[in-house]
Amino acid sequence: MNVMIHAAAKAATFCHPLDVIRVQMQTDGVAYKNTFDAATKIYQRAGIVEGLYAGVSAAYLRQWMYGSFRIGIYAYLLEQTQLQNVANGKNKNDISFGQKLAMGCCSGGIGSFIGTPSELALVRMSGDNKLPPAERRNYSNVIDCIARIGKEEGITKLWRGATPTVLRATLLSSAQLGVTSEIKGHLAKSGWFGPNGAYFYGLPMMFCSTLCSSFVANIVANPFDVMKSRLQSMPVDASGKAMYSSMGDCFVKSVKSEGILVLWRGFTPAFVKLAPYTIISLTLADKLTRAVTGKDAL
Repeated sequence: MNVMIHAAAKAATFCHPLDVIRVQMQTDGVAYKNTFDAATKIYQRAGIVEGLYAGVSAAYLRQWMYGSFRIGIYAYLLEQTQLQNVANGKNKNDISFGQKLAMGCCSGGIGSFIGTPSELALVRMSGDNKLPPAERRNYSNVIDCIARIGKEEGITKLWRGATPTVLRATLLSSAQLGVTSEIKGHLAKSGWFGPNGAYFYGLPMMFCSTLCSSFVANIVANPFDVMKSRLQSMPVDASGKAMYSSMGDCFVKSVKSEGILVLWRGFTPAFVKLAPYTIISLTLADKLTRAVTGKDAL
């Protein structure tokens, strides 16, 4: 598990500004023309530390609570399936694509539910400087954010947006982890990257596998990402009434007022963030796990 945490934290440090841009493009309020326009305006408004790296402490907590758990659970399920295959006299890698998708769904769903409070903190902190000064929450760090939400809104509100968060993570992880494993297996057999994909320590093969899985994952998960960001950042008035009553209500209102393509708003920064994150974290997880245990993580 320490290997997974190390890999996820390195990826989070590199990719966090893209997460801030994605959240700000997906939520209500100030509109941005494109990814570059969003990055420029965020930097001009709040700089690097308070702007593009706003909420980075929440990103680290999310990777510890969500990122490391989902990769660790997937690696465990994959290993147990391989051991079962060996015990049954089958090739250890005789695992169907459907099984890999199911493992990804399971690991992503569990990890995301555990990590929902940190995901909520990330969305709140990343989008705070987009709000008018009088409406900003001004959280000092992720612990302050989580503590204040629990105190001011109730402990259960730390899981606000849990439904789209879990659905998004289930689809994202099944595509990310399952597709990576599947493509990696095919490329290893193809000989394009040397015997068993071992050319240059297997890095080119992992790069191609994770890049393809990132694109597929982003297509299927982005609509739920938009719903999640809007639900977790929406203001609540003094009477406790929120802008959206549920994920379905958010979906209907968003599509009705902004069109169907609103579901893929922020696709570019989400993909540009997801691709290097997936490449870095899954490659590190795979290689560090092999170095420590002698077994592949994916």
